[in-house]
Amino acid sequence: MFTLRRPELHGHRGCRGLRPENTLPAFLHALELGVDTIELDVVISADHQVVVSHEPWFNPLISLDPNGQTIPPGEAWMHNLFQLDYATIRQYDCGLRQHPGFPEQIAQPCYKPLLREVFTSVEAASRQLQRAPVGYSIEIKCDPAGDNVFHPSPETFLSLVLAELRLSQVLDRTTLLCFDQRILQLAHWQVPELATCLLVEDHRPWTERINELGFVPTTFGPDFTSVTKAAVEALRKDFPGLRLVPWTVNEAADILRMIHLGVDGITTDYPDRVQVLFLDVG
Repeated sequence: MFTLRRPELHGHRGCRGLRPENTLPAFLHALELGVDTIELDVVISADHQVVVSHEPWFNPLISLDPNGQTIPPGEAWMHNLFQLDYATIRQYDCGLRQHPGFPEQIAQPCYKPLLREVFTSVEAASRQLQRAPVGYSIEIKCDPAGDNVFHPSPETFLSLVLAELRLSQVLDRTTLLCFDQRILQLAHWQVPELATCLLVEDHRPWTERINELGFVPTTFGPDFTSVTKAAVEALRKDFPGLRLVPWTVNEAADILRMIHLGVDGITTDYPDRVQVLFLDVG
């Protein structure tokens, strides 16, 4: 009987559909669900700590300030993590308010952890579960408009992240993701052995985007809605060996379509759906 190959399973922000995003509970639950790779985002605090967070501010949808109060949407910029030391950041909650877009998410008290804390917790849990160490896909949240406003310069940002990877000895299991070509170009030049992933969210030709980067990264990460049979075939022809890991694939029909198109990995908020679907179609 023909069996579909399950692509590599990347837990988006841990497992955002099931636990508060980018928190220790999300990463540990994703590990229990059997992800191959933990995907997360990092920003920098005022005291140059590498903090796990998607936005460089506290998202009003899911955050409470140190006094337990909601944050008005128009005042999110006032809670800029780059202007707060980590001791202050730790006082905010980002798990008690269930994300309105994810009704299956279990709300619980959470804080934004340091990247090194994630490594320590996930590595310990992997040993306890007696499973192989996971990979890490770490997105650096950098943009030219945010330089020295919401994050440091690309050079400083990258150096802080690299220091954490080396300290925790996970450089060889990490892929560095970014929409900002500057970060990837610096990483390629400074640490050529580090795996890199170019993220894109527009629908411009993939070959054009990769050529603009100036080198072929390890992985290409497009919005899954741009993944078509023709696009995949062209990528395989022009860049053989380049891994294709689209984001963020949550619905069963889309997951199945990605599997049939032969992607190398799937980034999803619901790792459990991929596992169940794979069993169903196997």
